[in-house]
Amino acid sequence: MAALSLPYQAAAAVALAAIGFVACLHLGMVFLHVAPSNTLTKQHGKAVDDWVLPEFEQNWKLFAPNPLQQNIAVQVRAEVEADGGRRITPWIDLSAEDGAAIRHNPLPSHVQQNELRRAWDFYANWHADDSQKGGLRARLSERYIRRIAMMRLENHQLGGRIERIQVRSSTRGVAAPPWSDEKIDTRPYYRELPWWTVTAADLPGGVSGGRAGEAAR
Repeated sequence: MAALSLPYQAAAAVALAAIGFVACLHLGMVFLHVAPSNTLTKQHGKAVDDWVLPEFEQNWKLFAPNPLQQNIAVQVRAEVEADGGRRITPWIDLSAEDGAAIRHNPLPSHVQQNELRRAWDFYANWHADDSQKGGLRARLSERYIRRIAMMRLENHQLGGRIERIQVRSSTRGVAAPPWSDEKIDTRPYYRELPWWTVTAADLPGGVSGGRAGEAAR
């Protein structure tokens, strides 16, 4: 900067100061986003979320995270039309398929580890009560789940065109260790979503929903 003329030195100093301010502001916002609840986040939580979400979302928390207490599996079934009739498939455990792909795999993909899990968290968080269901992020989370379900069903030979799908979660408590006397209910509890009619918006690129086979006939 010493080689610059005075006006350029002033402009460079202002630019560096602005960059430094934005960087410090960003680090502060991210810190508040991942920090435990405190006075600042209670008073300015909306401003923090508006800054961080969705581009800079962090899926971790400072200090001790809550230990896993439940196993949540996402399952789907479909209503398939073929040969002039309709039938409903058994429940297909999508989470179990991801688990099988990850197990004994030294380099599991990010999709196998996080796509379905994060999508369900996204949906559940924005459908926790009726007041959120009509919001933009609630509708976006539903569309995301529907598209993932259709992509996963593409790998299954269902024998016809998928007309409707239904998604549910199966939640089981994590059993206590053998040395503990704690009694934990490990029976599955289900949350079933309504049936969704498959539309063109549910079929991302490369996904036919059984329509490609129908066109071939």
